[in-house]
Amino acid sequence: MDMDWLSRSLERVRERRPLVHNITNFVVMNTTANALLALGASPIMAHSPEEVEELVASADAVVVNIGTLDHLFTYSMIKAVAKARELGKPVVLDPVGAGATTLRTRVATYILSLGGVSTVRGNFGEISALSGELGKTRGVDTAVYDESVAREMVKSVAKKYSTVAAVTGSVDYVSNGERVYAIKPGAPSTEELVQRVIRRVTGLGCIVTALIGAYLAVEDPLKATIAGIVTFKVAAEEAVKEAPYPGSFHVKLYDWLYRLSGDTLSKLAEGRIIEA
Repeated sequence: MDMDWLSRSLERVRERRPLVHNITNFVVMNTTANALLALGASPIMAHSPEEVEELVASADAVVVNIGTLDHLFTYSMIKAVAKARELGKPVVLDPVGAGATTLRTRVATYILSLGGVSTVRGNFGEISALSGELGKTRGVDTAVYDESVAREMVKSVAKKYSTVAAVTGSVDYVSNGERVYAIKPGAPSTEELVQRVIRRVTGLGCIVTALIGAYLAVEDPLKATIAGIVTFKVAAEEAVKEAPYPGSFHVKLYDWLYRLSGDTLSKLAEGRIIEA
């Protein structure tokens, strides 16, 4: 895949500074807000049902993350997705912990059934649950990753819900229901470091979802999803080279989201995105 579009997408985010409305979990509100700011977007973190429709109307994109789910969050998320669909605003869903409990799986699948979700991004267990294979996840990161299954799952979930689906892991897979793309990691030594560190830092998948939200404001859902994942992957790899420990890695990740230019991103992503 030619990388020129990726460079242009990042530069458009920086130029437009899109307002990204996040209805997200308490664990990652600060984390994802800082990641969006570092990238160049403008986050708002709010979940009150009394104002959610006004905020959606003002936003360029909406991020829905079910990580700390309760009845209030559920109500706000449903209102937000319905309003976004009405106004034609893009939405990305992070089905955190789908498959771990009946509530999480039910809420995630119901939100998808509303028809307003542009992209759904999750880990292997979460996307597995959305495809109908329940019980794969005990927490949010515990299912065993299987690349061949992941490839088929994203295509199946994308078709089932008429959305773009992504499963993230060492190799990420993205599909619009027709085409499937794999996003490869960097050098094996760097990837080993990344995998070792990210297991000790919470909320990194939520950052990926938030970045997709920023790109959705300036790009079509398939390209926005690929761009969000690639941007995180490249930034994480560069960060871990400078800071191979959890706390300092987190700081360096923000630094690299800020430091990436369009040209640098496209250069570091060269050869990573292939049609699977």
